[in-house]
Amino acid sequence: MNAANKTVLITGASTGIGRAAAELFAAKGWTVAATMRTPEKSNLGTVSDRIKLLKLDVTDPASVERAVEDVIAQCGGIDVVVNNAGYGLIGPFEAQSDDQIRRQFETNVFGVMNVTRAVLPHMRERRQGRIVNVGSAAGRLTLPLYSMYCATKWALEGFSEALWLELRQHNIKVKIIEPGMIKTDFFERSREVATKPGLTAYDEFVSLVMPNLQAWEDAGAEVDVVARSIWRASTSIWPRLRYQPNATLAVWARGWVPGHLAVRLVRRLFNAW
Repeated sequence: MNAANKTVLITGASTGIGRAAAELFAAKGWTVAATMRTPEKSNLGTVSDRIKLLKLDVTDPASVERAVEDVIAQCGGIDVVVNNAGYGLIGPFEAQSDDQIRRQFETNVFGVMNVTRAVLPHMRERRQGRIVNVGSAAGRLTLPLYSMYCATKWALEGFSEALWLELRQHNIKVKIIEPGMIKTDFFERSREVATKPGLTAYDEFVSLVMPNLQAWEDAGAEVDVVARSIWRASTSIWPRLRYQPNATLAVWARGWVPGHLAVRLVRRLFNAW
């Protein structure tokens, strides 16, 4: 794609992967609609005059519609949407409340769907566009204490692949980014472990696993690695669906290693006995 007059809308652009992607696209000459729930608290707009901050809450369809309409009006169109907003609910499933589980799906799954539905009429009319969904290697394999996060990312995999098939007729491409462990504030934002009064049966398991999850994130790749994958997915002419920054080997192994051995490997890596 020629950078001239190209616009990308990125959700969850306040920190981490979203911010890194916004800075990269701006450096490449694109107009960036960097969306977040509280743009007034972000200094991202000072990085480049190509970055426009907009308020968008992916769980609020009205907020999504307003933001998409504003971007189209201000920028003349949307060429790429990067569905990046998300977080991880940590803790034993039994300890998680209905509200916590619903919020996890509202953000990580229905939020992606809200944004995608809002931009599709515009992209269909123009007969061009790309939807880049930031999933996770946890959408292809699983981690202890991340049952609901993994469930949302597995759902995103199915949604994205089916969408990839049905939108080809309209010249709209769908891509999935499946990062492995990345150094972001993701773990810190998800740090509060779900608990339930009187439920102590998982305490020892949590105390053994949590330090290992933190250590793996601390040893992860920098966010720029994911931002570059998002850039390639957004601009490459190669008909590729999935990109796996810092996760290629793990995802490949999960597809070939027998299930019972894969489970044993994860248990050993995270001390999840």
